[in-house]
Amino acid sequence: MTTAVIAVVAGAVLIVGALLIWSRTRRMVTTPAERAVYTALHTASLAARPLRQGLTDRSAQDAAPHLRALTGADALGVADADGTLLAWDGPHSDLAEPFADAARRAVATERPVLVSGPGRGEHAGRTLIAQPLLIENAGVAGALGALGVVTTGKPEPGRLGTVAEVARYACGQLELAELDASRARLDRAEVRALRAQISPHFIYNALNTVASFVRTDPDRARELILEFADFTRYSFRAAGEFTVLSDELRNIERYLALERARFGDALEVRLQIAPEVLGVVLPFLALQPLVENAVRHGLAGAARGGTVTIVAADAGTDCVISVEDDGIGMDPDVLRSGALDAIETGTGPAGSGESAHVGLANVDDRLRAAFGNDYGLIVETAPGAGTKVSLRVPKFRAGIQA
Repeated sequence: MTTAVIAVVAGAVLIVGALLIWSRTRRMVTTPAERAVYTALHTASLAARPLRQGLTDRSAQDAAPHLRALTGADALGVADADGTLLAWDGPHSDLAEPFADAARRAVATERPVLVSGPGRGEHAGRTLIAQPLLIENAGVAGALGALGVVTTGKPEPGRLGTVAEVARYACGQLELAELDASRARLDRAEVRALRAQISPHFIYNALNTVASFVRTDPDRARELILEFADFTRYSFRAAGEFTVLSDELRNIERYLALERARFGDALEVRLQIAPEVLGVVLPFLALQPLVENAVRHGLAGAARGGTVTIVAADAGTDCVISVEDDGIGMDPDVLRSGALDAIETGTGPAGSGESAHVGLANVDDRLRAAFGNDYGLIVETAPGAGTKVSLRVPKFRAGIQA
């Protein structure tokens, strides 16, 4: 093949490639209206991220540029409920003080405040709008200020409406931030409730067990004291609402060491843990109540003792964990009738295996709150047939970490 032919073929290939790229690009090009919608939505999402952390200096500074873009203002300010300036984005920073004053009035009256020609001479043709940030059932969180040029002596209705809508959008994100904070406070309260339930049921027996070894086997007593200290240190830690499976299992091992010292050979424990799920994140103290129930109610009432089996298996995108005992079990109709609260508080019928199950509803609620309704507890039981409690947790869930 001659050089000329090669050049012609190469040129044809380049032309065909260019045409393909051009046609593909042409199909991707949107109309101006579509581009405007995309830009607005993208800008709104950028503003939402910091606002979901609540209204602080940092979140206001991060959100202000995007809120300013949404309003189309020359400059934009954000103030808290006291009228303190949190952020000012854009030029004319000398108007921050007039804005703070207008923000205080907007917060006090819960109505927008207009300031024509704020400041001095150079701002004569401008208007400052201070829009209160009203959050439903929570009052005023602060104020949004938008600075713009006016041509008719007063701001256009469209500008006023735009600022009001952007403020309403910001309020929605701040309300979600408060809901997130409320859920976190509830999670902390539920963890404290679990700790309170664990304490009287377990600590008394653990200390009695240690005391029984002090004279007969001081070395064993010393080991148990260390296990007890580590158990309580973990259970009453001040960390967050989540932990990793490996830490939860290690604390359960401490608990079982103390219980085995109490029950001796009557208590057998079997562990089947897949190594790849040890790093899975789950609610703090999610497994402890299940294991405590298995020991206390599955085995304590059975003269022959019994076995507790703990399994953590890889199930694709999820980790499946189960705690099973071969003890006395309970009537499944009790669970179907919604009497779980009675089980936990010890008000169930005596001798039926229905007394004082610790924290099952608490754990179920926390799993569903963290991961959704597909991730609650599943209980399989029958009188004389033992009890198996299973749960699923996703291997990864955005926004949840230990």
